[in-house]
Amino acid sequence: MAQLYLRDPVASVVRPLKELKDFRKISLKPGESKTVTFTIDKAKLAFYNAKLEWQAEPGKFNLMVGSASDDIRLEGALELLP
Repeated sequence: MAQLYLRDPVASVVRPLKELKDFRKISLKPGESKTVTFTIDKAKLAFYNAKLEWQAEPGKFNLMVGSASDDIRLEGALELLP
């Protein structure tokens, strides 16, 4: 299982430290590897703000990929521009 987590460290409202945004269930044989691709669009970055409006705020986001929330193996960042 490959799981994509997102963190928005400067959102206008408190957000989870690790928010599951996508996952892929894959089977691997011993020693085998596969490339897994996730598409991150504006909808995956959106949340309900203090006015209960669904929106994606511009800013930096932390991305984490792993087999579980306590087994993060890859980290990166992206920025949503206004």
